[in-house]
Amino acid sequence: MADSGRSATFREVFAVREFAGIWLATVLSVAGDQFARVALSLLVFDQTGSALLAALTYAVTFLPDLIGGSLLAGWADRLPRRHVMIGTDVARAGLVALMAVPRTPIAVLLALLFTVQLLAVPFTAARSAMLPAILHGDRFEVGTGVLTTTYQVGLVVGYPLGAVVVTWLGTRGALLADAATFMVSALLIVTFVADRGVVESPGGRPRTTWTSLTSGARLVRADPKLRALLALACVSGFYIAPEGLVVPYADQLGAGTWGVGVLLAANPLGTAIGMVLLSRFVAPDMRIRLLGPLAVATSVALLPTALAPGLAWSFAFWALAGLCSAHDMVTNTQYVRAVPEHARGQAIGLAIAGLRGAQGLGVVIAGVLAEFVTPARVIGILAALGVLAAWLAAGAWRRATVPPPVAGQR
Repeated sequence: MADSGRSATFREVFAVREFAGIWLATVLSVAGDQFARVALSLLVFDQTGSALLAALTYAVTFLPDLIGGSLLAGWADRLPRRHVMIGTDVARAGLVALMAVPRTPIAVLLALLFTVQLLAVPFTAARSAMLPAILHGDRFEVGTGVLTTTYQVGLVVGYPLGAVVVTWLGTRGALLADAATFMVSALLIVTFVADRGVVESPGGRPRTTWTSLTSGARLVRADPKLRALLALACVSGFYIAPEGLVVPYADQLGAGTWGVGVLLAANPLGTAIGMVLLSRFVAPDMRIRLLGPLAVATSVALLPTALAPGLAWSFAFWALAGLCSAHDMVTNTQYVRAVPEHARGQAIGLAIAGLRGAQGLGVVIAGVLAEFVTPARVIGILAALGVLAAWLAAGAWRRATVPPPVAGQR
């Protein structure tokens, strides 16, 4: 349970040596991933002249979470988590370096990229599962917010920075730079993070992928709190729609290419600000009480988009939605805390798979609806559905956290 006292400070969080190392490794990984996304998209386009293949290359960087979340996240429970982080970093460094080999066929590039992203899931699961042992009390929640904010800021600055790096080093040079970031990340984990071994389960830990997957699924299904938290996370499938429709929506506004960039920056910027405010200035117990209302407010903030209010107002509404979506930090930490330590890796992986599945489905539905009505109306429709879904999920969370009545009380 989160502390009900004051919020931990950023200084207190970064004073923990292990967390400082993990944060630096995260910064490098986020930067390197953005370099690789830009470089590979340009490399594929240069070789094929196909915008479709360039877009597919970018999409491949997100798809493996569905598979990895189910099948590979269990490594973080069956193996020492520090070893999982180091091993996946080294493996990804080697795979990215292979992408830089001249005249590599496009099919091989896509396969290598898919594998690199697949290995990101056990790394993330191991890091998330280990974090409560590194940061205690409210430091855990603030530290999670710091890592998530780092990722969001990386999205805002990563694309233009990636373009600069590719211009400076070339596509293959940028890929080698990405490989180097993974190696330095592995070195940071070796240097800063302690080896805690494997957390034994009460009845013996699962030995196979299948037993890990099924036991993790049973654990989530049987716990009302975990089900409610997973539902709150998956509501993002409704409010992720603007990202999938940003190009046609900007065209509807007459904002052009510049408007696309402005709108894409709105949500990550709002999220980063929201996480700083929530983690630094809101007491731990208040964050938990705000979880449901903020989940509902995230979709409410997008409702005015249905009126196509212009670029400035759209940016403001989307940034406000991002600010409210900072509740994902609380959802994440409450979910990790509610899972027994020996099963955290697989449970986190299932959450990643569910989250990505919901987001992907939301983008697909948005694209289909946009064939029949304007992008602005589509975003408004999905926002309205998101309000309903968030309200239901918030109700499930509230019921799951209400203490049972004491015998003899009415």
